[in-house]
Amino acid sequence: MKKALIFIALVVVILFSLNSKTNEYVIVPNESIRFRIIPNSNSIEDIFMKEKVKESISNVINEIETSENIDETRKNIISSIPKVESSIDTLFIENNYDKTYKVKYGMNYFPEKIYKGVKYPEGNYESMVVEIGNASGDNYWCVLFPPLCMIEAEESEDIEYKFFISEIINKFLKRN
Repeated sequence: MKKALIFIALVVVILFSLNSKTNEYVIVPNESIRFRIIPNSNSIEDIFMKEKVKESISNVINEIETSENIDETRKNIISSIPKVESSIDTLFIENNYDKTYKVKYGMNYFPEKIYKGVKYPEGNYESMVVEIGNASGDNYWCVLFPPLCMIEAEESEDIEYKFFISEIINKFLKRN
């Protein structure tokens, strides 16, 4: 029993230190360009397609994020819109998904967002937005400039690492 308590205390310390590491916030600067994908609704099918759209255009987003400055990013976004549309067209056809969509670039409305404890106020922001169907579902968003979309992708590794720790805890508790 004493061994189990020491192990649990150790795990709590490790989880606390990992949690404090992942709470390093990235604040979106005033001069930025955001990106958003808004699904038709929150149905399973629509959320699935939002994720598929995100995956299908990830290479284009990665190309945009290689820009050195905001003006270059703007040019890259404008020239990338046909690639984004072509990718979404193909995806929708392959999945027999009959919704319409719009890819918009310019000043677009963003609702208030609290992300990792940081509050981003609602307002109109320079952005590229993909609206699918009624565009009334929970959205995916990131920042194209400065390039913060890739930071978000890297952060997902922390989630897997925490999951790994919980597996170890579960295995240990099952043995005792």
